[in-house]
Amino acid sequence: MRYVKVLPFAAAASAIVIPDEATIRALATDKAQDVDDAVSSWWHSVPSADELRTSLGDLLSSSLEAVEHKASKLHGYIPDIEFDLFGNEDYEDDDGDHDHDGPPHRGPPPHDGRPPHHRPPHRGHRGDHGHHDISNLTVYQAISASNYTTKFAKLVDEFPDIVKALNSTKANHTVFAPIDRAFDKIPEHHKKPSKEFLEKLLEYHIVPGYFPAGRVLAGHTFPTLLKEEALGGRQQRLRIQLGLFGLRINFYSKIIAPNLTFKNGIVHGIESILVPPPPAQKIVELLPGSFSTLLLAAEKTGLADKAKEHSHDLTGLTIFAPTNSAFRRLGPAANAFLFNSERGLKYLKALLKYHIVANETLYSDAYYGHKKHDGDGDGDDEDKTVEGRATENGHFHVDLPTLLGDRRLSIDIARWYGLIEIKINGFTRVAVQDGVARDGVIHTLNSVLIPPHEQKGALPSGAEISVEDLVERLEGFVSDDGQGDVPVADWIGEL
Repeated sequence: MRYVKVLPFAAAASAIVIPDEATIRALATDKAQDVDDAVSSWWHSVPSADELRTSLGDLLSSSLEAVEHKASKLHGYIPDIEFDLFGNEDYEDDDGDHDHDGPPHRGPPPHDGRPPHHRPPHRGHRGDHGHHDISNLTVYQAISASNYTTKFAKLVDEFPDIVKALNSTKANHTVFAPIDRAFDKIPEHHKKPSKEFLEKLLEYHIVPGYFPAGRVLAGHTFPTLLKEEALGGRQQRLRIQLGLFGLRINFYSKIIAPNLTFKNGIVHGIESILVPPPPAQKIVELLPGSFSTLLLAAEKTGLADKAKEHSHDLTGLTIFAPTNSAFRRLGPAANAFLFNSERGLKYLKALLKYHIVANETLYSDAYYGHKKHDGDGDGDDEDKTVEGRATENGHFHVDLPTLLGDRRLSIDIARWYGLIEIKINGFTRVAVQDGVARDGVIHTLNSVLIPPHEQKGALPSGAEISVEDLVERLEGFVSDDGQGDVPVADWIGEL
């Protein structure tokens, strides 16, 4: 029965960690100790960009795969599982179907047209936990004064623009501040990272606007100060979800000290450093427990190499990534044809193209559309970015162009209180939403997407398919002489 899905929410709510009053006071207002004397040089505290990205890959592998494994046992509710920053967990791909991903919180629809909260800076009249001096501090002053964020504050001090933003009372900012023990998880004796990387790292911890825990619960992704070139200069996003062990950011960093309110914003203390995500293709490569079949398909068809060649031309990307179990559901005959025959590889390539959307990034609660430039020939520089805009019943619809010729994906996003469900072509549900990547987003599927047939219609989600039916649905895009098989080099120009 459907009400069974509500049961995990009670456990999830009780698992949120709320620190005691003494800890919050110390975190917010301990001014006595000088930061420079309290910490050692940060040169030994932060790894290089490559090392952090490698660690992030391990994190995503553990978290995404463990989430998928546990979700089937909780009837569609997707928990985030606790693990160490540099840890790893064994995982076997699961066949469960995950209907929903989100907390049972009353919030606005994902596209309700309301922009992030840009009211006058908050004056700290609430959430001061009984300490009368908190409202007099800016976010920067609070982070600098705390004995719990000395290492993060020392990094911030290296960048005057970030200091200025966090010290200004002209706008609110929400900071996800790693406590000092987050830096202890980084191996010692690493070379100094570049200044450019450190600045991006810090920007990825800051969200413009005022987002207390209640508003965080109501959302799924949040735009940061980090402007990502691979997204067409748009804001890189954080994924925040409520799991059985509290609020998790990007699957791995837990919020452990929420709602520290100051006169120009709010601070949430977190247990792990937030690393800007790697490219989508790299994330998929780092998750063989879920996507080894998808990786094999991309390599055998040559799409993996072609994607790397043209990645610099992209201004966003949406990948609907089928898991290993999704390919198994096609049946042994279809898999043998697709992977073990020369003719089948052409159909496999067409099938993969149907899962990729170039230059448009669709999150569960935001949409970065095709960004037009002067070079497009129409003289416009249009940025179709949507942070809201839905009907009153919490429904948002968009048709996304795929790499498979003129075939499009019909996407419906529905929100009920804090739950968001994404359906593709009316049947297929997204199992794990919003895997944020440097160049876009990954949505995990438990079924392979098959193009609808004009006479036969759509194939039921997860159903086996015969070789004859598969060929019939894709033959318009595949031929022995190559006609209809659109060259990868033409992807970007067509979209």
